[in-house]
Amino acid sequence: MSAAANELIAPRRKSVAVSVGGIVVGGDAPVVVQSMTNTDTADIAATVTQVAALARAGSELVRITVDRDAAAKAVPHIRDKLEAMGCNVPLVGDFHYIGHTLLADNPACAEALAKYRINPGNVGFKDKKDRQFSSIIEMAIRCAKPVRIGVNWGSLDQELLTRLMDENATSPDPKDARAVMHEAMVLSGLHSAERAEELGLGADEIIISAKVSAIQDLIAVYSALARRCDYALHLGLTEAGMGSKGIVASSAAMGILLQQGIGDTIRFSLTPEPGGDRTVEVQTAQELLQTMGLRSFVPIVAACPGCGRTTSTVFQELARDIQNMIRERMPDWKSRYPGVETLNLAVMGCIVNGPGESRHADVGISLPGTGETPAAPVFIDGKKSITLRGPAIAAEFKAIVEDYIEKRFGAGSSIQ
Repeated sequence: MSAAANELIAPRRKSVAVSVGGIVVGGDAPVVVQSMTNTDTADIAATVTQVAALARAGSELVRITVDRDAAAKAVPHIRDKLEAMGCNVPLVGDFHYIGHTLLADNPACAEALAKYRINPGNVGFKDKKDRQFSSIIEMAIRCAKPVRIGVNWGSLDQELLTRLMDENATSPDPKDARAVMHEAMVLSGLHSAERAEELGLGADEIIISAKVSAIQDLIAVYSALARRCDYALHLGLTEAGMGSKGIVASSAAMGILLQQGIGDTIRFSLTPEPGGDRTVEVQTAQELLQTMGLRSFVPIVAACPGCGRTTSTVFQELARDIQNMIRERMPDWKSRYPGVETLNLAVMGCIVNGPGESRHADVGISLPGTGETPAAPVFIDGKKSITLRGPAIAAEFKAIVEDYIEKRFGAGSSIQ
């Protein structure tokens, strides 16, 4: 975390650390980014391809649906194929309704997964609920796997909600229905976690989530959870939606909670465009954490928004090209240049803020605006280094960035 973030963001809530396949969630560990596949898990090839893509994009945990016997039987093969590719991202099994049966009937699946997700709202009903919940917890204990107690308002424990509503109706100081729903979400998670501990699962093997789809509800529920327990918390706005709506809603909700020091792992539950790129949810989660100063994943590019002074599209094209270059080159840079993710670049479009913004970056360029002299000064570490001219400005600036990265972050680093 940057010094600025340390000063402005509330101290991180102290939660119990949980190891998920070697990835630490909670405690003093950085906030973990995770995602979920939308392939049929029984389709081994498709699922392996998508898990690998999510992992390459930076997902540190990947959840897969385990909804039937064919899916459960596919899990160990998926794990084997990923490992053969050198992809060791931990897999989380998402169980609903029949998780107890699938785990009992498929011990290889139980072993191959790094964590189990249980929904207390549909793990079982009436007299079957505790028995089936206990069965999953006991399997987790035998296989030494952590568990996420994943409450969701769309499948909230109706017996619990009804009881709380009835109690509220007879209370001398009744709350509104929304507040009762919040309490039901919190109690569903806490009671399930407490029951798991009674069965022998450690607090360092439990993560809680309590997902809703409205921002204010999410903030209220997680704020209450943070006050009332020290379990690691997984944040996510469920059914966030498509495109900018889903990104804005998720960022607003989780950004507020993270600013308060709440949250140990996050997921952006975005609806992709038909056939769209699933890795967008990973990129947006990373961008939230990086723009808040909580983690660094890729170099940041500050770019001019454009105005009447910037009728040329040159600065837009260069900003796009630099952004694309970072995404394409980052896998190689990450292995060769430790620390490169902290790099700050600037691509500016006119003389008003261009030179000043460029000086604040590690490497910045101030392109000429409308009517300005056709020259582009480049600033390195706050000092003007060179002025570029002509049709090859973009290629020359990219070469300058690559050279700077080699000098600053390479094995023979000469820039301090």
